[in-house]
Amino acid sequence: MAPLSTMSRALARSAMKQATTVRTISSTPAVLGSSSTFSSPFKGESKSTKVPDFSKYIAGKSSGNALFSYFMVGTLGAISAAGAKSTIQEFLVNMSASADVLAMAKVEVDLAAIPEGKNVIVKWRGKPVFIRHRTAAEIEEANNVNVSSLRDPQADGDRVKNPEWLVMLGVCTHLGCVPIGEAGEYGGWFCPCHGSHYDISGRIRKGPAPLNLEIPTYDFGEGDKLVIG
Repeated sequence: MAPLSTMSRALARSAMKQATTVRTISSTPAVLGSSSTFSSPFKGESKSTKVPDFSKYIAGKSSGNALFSYFMVGTLGAISAAGAKSTIQEFLVNMSASADVLAMAKVEVDLAAIPEGKNVIVKWRGKPVFIRHRTAAEIEEANNVNVSSLRDPQADGDRVKNPEWLVMLGVCTHLGCVPIGEAGEYGGWFCPCHGSHYDISGRIRKGPAPLNLEIPTYDFGEGDKLVIG
């Protein structure tokens, strides 16, 4: 038992010396500027502690990119403006009157080609227009009518701008038929559909028509020109 106790004491002394040595090393403060270094007890180096290198993603001068952005914005704006202009222009063209409608808006007639005492029919806005070159006897006959006795009282002077020329729409005011010229009981126009009679001034004198033949908008141009519309 004596040798065992001697070995136990020797091991205890050795452990106390090692503990004293470790305590002395760990309690020694580090001095700045000294040449002593501390090595990490961990082997290797963790990749998670490294800071990533973003130098490849950092742009240099941004003036080139800004110029390209401005160019693209300007180009897209110009294309959008051109498209909007084209759309609006196409819409306005479709809404405006066509060439044939504009052509029918006004009709010019050469009055020199119409002899006295004759009728001419022209087309204006899809409707027939009667033009009568009246004689002096016809003008006198139209003025001698008692206006108060008419169904649609209207003096001849209120229906013409020049007594020689009577211009009116060739549409019966009853149901829209086209009367026949130089016919009827009053020497003017006669509608064969329902028997309406108009005099030499286009006023209703007999039959179911309620009103006189309508007078369109017209004017006398230069020379012997008549402009309807």
